[in-house]
Amino acid sequence: MFGINIINGGENYRGLNKFFDRFCVYRAELDPMKQILLFASLLLTITSFAQTSGNDGSLLKKAGGILGKVKGGGKSSLSNEDVVAGLKEALSVGAQNSSSKLSAVDGFFANAAIKVLMPEEAKKVENTLRNAGFGNMVDKAILSMNRAAEEASKSAAPIFIDAIKGMSIQDAFGILKGNDTAATSYLKGKTISPLTNAFRPVIEDALEKTNATKHWEDVFNTYNKLPTTFKKVNTDLPGYVTERALGGLFYQVALEEQKIRNNPAARVSDILRKVFGN
Repeated sequence: MFGINIINGGENYRGLNKFFDRFCVYRAELDPMKQILLFASLLLTITSFAQTSGNDGSLLKKAGGILGKVKGGGKSSLSNEDVVAGLKEALSVGAQNSSSKLSAVDGFFANAAIKVLMPEEAKKVENTLRNAGFGNMVDKAILSMNRAAEEASKSAAPIFIDAIKGMSIQDAFGILKGNDTAATSYLKGKTISPLTNAFRPVIEDALEKTNATKHWEDVFNTYNKLPTTFKKVNTDLPGYVTERALGGLFYQVALEEQKIRNNPAARVSDILRKVFGN
């Protein structure tokens, strides 16, 4: 809608003026954060244009006026530092809330959206054992897997915080260009490897501590001994629970991000209210 090619010359000067006119008309159609992103990018371009072309500064003055309007007449404008700080704060709040919620008792087990169930390849095992009267054994295995995921979630927040500290202005603008879960996607890209490395040993220990490994072995040993079993099952339990735990964690972080973007009550600090407020 707002594309423009910037090169030196009077024609471009007129083009930039036309762009600002169009920005004023269409800015109401953009959410506040994308208005800020669009304008901040343009302000950098205009500054460069003015420096290289000897422009008299009228474009910069006009830009300053529009930036004030973007944030709703009379309110102080957002600096690049504000945008980065706001996004870091949003990610920190979302990450800490997610880790806290999921590491609590029943954080996974009582949440139908992320509850760790038997893997798809074990559904036949589960159904066979339940039909054979071993449903209680299966239930214990499922509970133990979720307890392991809850235990591992305690280690997530510090890893998230380290990744958030390294966010650059370019990262922040990339997030602002994205959708309601763009920050979560950024965080996942930066942390999935260290989180996997951190989660797996914790989950292995937790599975032992909660007897999940024993329950798992009981389930599959029992299944493998049934006369109707012709293909024995050998599933990597720690790997499976680690994958499901991380999936649930990022699912929760995305929910927290959406709350901050869309629900004023979730903006619990001044910088969140400044950056994400309408």
